Amino acid sequence: MKVTYDQKVDVLRIVLNDAAIEESDEDKPGVIIDYDDHGNVIGMEILDASTRIASPRTLKYAVTG
Repeated sequence: MKVTYDQKVDVLRIVLNDAAIEESDEDKPGVIIDYDDHGNVIGMEILDASTRIASPRTLKYAVTG
């Protein structure tokens, strides 16, 4: 998994795997979900991230269980 934040365009991108993007849907305004050719979610983009996330430059990651 890879998380990047591009401050110039204010987009937070979460990549779950490196599969090719077959389709992208904007189910909710400003949130784009990317799918592979089998319909699996492989990534997400959050547009205008600084207005939707308290601090897009900070990342907390935890593994539970």
